[in-house]
Amino acid sequence: MLRDTPSSTHLAQAPPGEVFAAIAAALDARVIGQFALTQRLLIALLCDGHVLVEGVPGLAKTTAVKTLAELLEADFHRIQFTPDLLPADITGTEIFRAETGTFEFRPGPLFRNLVLADEINRAPAKVQSALLEAMEERQVSVGRASFALPELFMVMATQNPIEHDGTYRLPEAQLDRFLLHVEVGYPAPQAEHAILQLAREEAGRIASGERAAGRASAKAIATAQQVFEARRQVLAMHMARPLEQYIVELVLASRKPGAYDAELAPLVHLGASPRASIGLDRAARAHAWLSGRDYVSPQDIHAIAPDVLRHRLLLSYQARADGVRADEIIERLVARVPVP
Repeated sequence: MLRDTPSSTHLAQAPPGEVFAAIAAALDARVIGQFALTQRLLIALLCDGHVLVEGVPGLAKTTAVKTLAELLEADFHRIQFTPDLLPADITGTEIFRAETGTFEFRPGPLFRNLVLADEINRAPAKVQSALLEAMEERQVSVGRASFALPELFMVMATQNPIEHDGTYRLPEAQLDRFLLHVEVGYPAPQAEHAILQLAREEAGRIASGERAAGRASAKAIATAQQVFEARRQVLAMHMARPLEQYIVELVLASRKPGAYDAELAPLVHLGASPRASIGLDRAARAHAWLSGRDYVSPQDIHAIAPDVLRHRLLLSYQARADGVRADEIIERLVARVPVP
């Protein structure tokens, strides 16, 4: 349920900052206790990127992206990835029309604005490859033809960190296509109590016949054009040259961590790619913009660095054997690379 959600009429001519503040408030009213997740979704949207979300079932991952689609006047589709899924199941296929003697392309669920790839690591390599082309090239190839995806297009993929039977590990090339890798934890006790109250209210409305079933739809707040205008403002954010160099040095440190901390040298097999520099630059700008500032600070870079870098570090066998997490390495690098 959304409480005190501004009407789309009121925000039709509002500045992008006001529109996204309303979207953030509406998301937090629906997805209780998951501020980091909802903020990262907005950052990915502002950066025209994709999000990989890792967390156990029941943490409102699907609710978050579905609500975002409703607030954006955007098409949403959830794809349940399974081992028997075929590429044509997500990209679409060509149908033969006997009356004309020609083939007609029927678009698949990827031709939506927001796509939830649920349990993405359960799909085989061919399906993952088809999704990789859509994420990177913003198009789908079927036979000899290529079909462009919508201009507003974002993939949010999920994976369960505790179940590995029947899964296929995502290759580094595909992980690198995700702007952010967000780890979602359990909500705080107070937030879980609010969730309990909200669920009880929802059940009461269903029992009273106000709705047949399911959650009430959120009212659309923003159009695609308002999203594009917000993206232009994010790209125009001021970032000092020393901070740009700081971003590059952070990414370089992930490739040669021994230069900053000798203990880290044997723990990293492969550092982050140049996509990490680009992603950290844009995500830091979006973080600052959502905070209501017109400039980027080192705190913006520090806040978003783990989500941009954790899936781009390939840890060594020694690190995995010792139970070292990528976040620990990132934290130590951030502490040792000098801040301008």
